[in-house]
Amino acid sequence: MMELRNTPASSLDKFIKHHLLSNTEFHKQVKSAIKIICTFLKERCFRFPPRPVRVSKVVKGGSSREGTTLRGRSDADLVVFLTNLKSFREHFECRGEFIKEIRRQLEACQREERFEVQFEVQKQQNPRALSFVLRSPNQAVEFDVLPTFDALGQLTKGYRPDPQIYVRLIQECEKLGGEGEFSPCFTELQTAFLKERLPMLKSLICLVKHWYQLCKMKYEHKLPPQYALELLTIYAWEQGSSKPQFSTAQGFRTVLALILKHQDLCIYWKKYYDLENPTISQYLRRQLAKPRPVILDPVDPTGNVAGGDPQRWQLLAQEVTIWLKYSCCENLNGRPVRTWKVPQRVFINDLSSLVQIVVPEKTLESPLDCLHGDQTSKS
Repeated sequence: MMELRNTPASSLDKFIKHHLLSNTEFHKQVKSAIKIICTFLKERCFRFPPRPVRVSKVVKGGSSREGTTLRGRSDADLVVFLTNLKSFREHFECRGEFIKEIRRQLEACQREERFEVQFEVQKQQNPRALSFVLRSPNQAVEFDVLPTFDALGQLTKGYRPDPQIYVRLIQECEKLGGEGEFSPCFTELQTAFLKERLPMLKSLICLVKHWYQLCKMKYEHKLPPQYALELLTIYAWEQGSSKPQFSTAQGFRTVLALILKHQDLCIYWKKYYDLENPTISQYLRRQLAKPRPVILDPVDPTGNVAGGDPQRWQLLAQEVTIWLKYSCCENLNGRPVRTWKVPQRVFINDLSSLVQIVVPEKTLESPLDCLHGDQTSKS
């Protein structure tokens, strides 16, 4: 496989097309297998007393549904939504019981059904989920299966949650001390936020994910979550380009520059929650005042997907300084690829008390402060 580091910046689009995008035939096989598994779980789970829960729907999330699956090995989620749960707390308290039943049915599915790909249930290592792998000779997708409280119900196009759902979420997270604990409940919104993106942006996300995986081979589990890099890529495009066609090299270079400025990052979106509700507004103020980096999950204000350990970002930033010397970040004349212009600091209406507002006209070579994902003005 052609190495990314030796790929000229002008050839990154070809690199993505020929080396990163998932095989179409394998994608069809995975889709067929997931349909069988979802039907099996809906029909077989929780059929007997004493617990009256039922599976209302099974939703595929992550890269497999968003269109950002990498060739080789990727991961995704299979979220099992359960009816008759009354709260986030009940989901939290009964999760172990639900996982045990789902594992039993997945193993039965493995024995009873026929698949075009190899289906293997994994040993459980995460108390929040169980995993299985769909594998062909050259590719594999690992799914985390997450039993989840159906907090949103049936979604329609353009759906925006009732603010009271987020109020209850915030209250439960504060009681249980588990920020981001219930993000699987919002998987459908999370998928919609990424799936609706333009094809070229999805290709850029694939490139950033591939680069991240190369870094992860060196540092194993010591880096920030991959989802944070996906959101950072979307933010870079929204603020720096927002056009259907753009320079992939510039987009990639901009994301790397943002990582170098991780100690100043504070990003959130207002697509699904905002500052109108007093409880949510007060909570957001506390979230955005936390030590940087802060990247709030667009669908879950309790989840800072940038993580709480700045040392992870420092390791990633060290890798950036190395990669900036490679061909993928340089023009043919040896000069660095220019970054997109991203505002140094962005004024946020109701949060001005949290930040100093200084707005010089500079590119990413200067620090960033509180950045808002919905604004596209380069003020």
